[in-house]
Amino acid sequence: MLIVAGVFGFALPRVASYGAVWDSLRAMTWPWLGVIGLTLVASLVTTWLMIAAVIPSLRLRNAATVNLGSSAVANTLPGGGAVAMGVSWAMLSGWGVGTSEYVRYTLVSGLWNVFVRLGLPVVALAVLVITGRPSTASQAAAYCGAGVLAAAALALRATLRSESFARRVDGALGRLLTAGCRLARRPPPQRAQGALADFRAGASGLLARRWLRITAAAVASHLTLWLVLLACLRASGLGQGHVSWQGSLAAFAFVRLVSVLPLTPGGVGVVEAGLTGPLIVGLPPAAAARVAAAVLLYRAVTYLLPIPLGALAYLWWRRTHHDRRPDADSPGPASHGQQVLTGPAAPSPRHDHDHDHGLRAASGR
Repeated sequence: MLIVAGVFGFALPRVASYGAVWDSLRAMTWPWLGVIGLTLVASLVTTWLMIAAVIPSLRLRNAATVNLGSSAVANTLPGGGAVAMGVSWAMLSGWGVGTSEYVRYTLVSGLWNVFVRLGLPVVALAVLVITGRPSTASQAAAYCGAGVLAAAALALRATLRSESFARRVDGALGRLLTAGCRLARRPPPQRAQGALADFRAGASGLLARRWLRITAAAVASHLTLWLVLLACLRASGLGQGHVSWQGSLAAFAFVRLVSVLPLTPGGVGVVEAGLTGPLIVGLPPAAAARVAAAVLLYRAVTYLLPIPLGALAYLWWRRTHHDRRPDADSPGPASHGQQVLTGPAAPSPRHDHDHDHGLRAASGR
């Protein structure tokens, strides 16, 4: 609450008054608003494709429902990420996704999301070095991101390729988890030991077949999100001379890296300050007001808009999930879930209108 109040009550008004921001928003043209809408749709679809790539049995519309429903929770509740995991698990289990497949999806998509966030500052720094002069902050973020990314990638590769290394890491993580549970005065999970080995056994086959699709979708989901920001800046009348695309990419990469820490729901306040600060450096007050307007519009379409969309997606899931519950004469939940995963069984008449979009491409937000 202090972060949000400080950013919106003190920091942003010092950059530009909300009246000036509103005037900048009103000056935007409809064609540019259409461009913002197209980039937003592309950002959403690439995220859904990533989910579908990690869970091959999932249809694109179901991936969209999971993403929108869980994002709405994560963006509104303190610590909403944990609650969002419960929401996504409830939705996916209703479509027959088993526990092990859900755990694999959570870990793989989470790892790839972190990998891309660590790699973006490296890419941004390379772009700045080629096209201009990088700032000290962007260099520091890029070097830190490159170091952590390289270490994490090597550790993941060693875990997947070496069973003995995976056992050692699993033992270390188990001891760390036990110590943490003792500090919290909670009993450690009974199945904590060996969890990494189970993940290695389940994820190695998936990554061997789909690592390129998952990586491509993860990168595309972040880059299209940056394109939404760039479209908002251009719609505000800020050309390359005011805010270069290289500078916007560097600011976006830095904020994506910082927002890994869940200080506020959806990074509210942190993202706005992290984007506005670097982008207004050296700009006159009128241009700074346009930057603030662009950042607030970007956050409105990427942070606020998914909340009502997620509520609608959750209601749709509740309605369809209730309609598809097996009756007393139909097979039990286990066999029903197995049909959803394997697919060859004849569909129920109420599913005849569903189409498999064939999107077995990339995965994960």
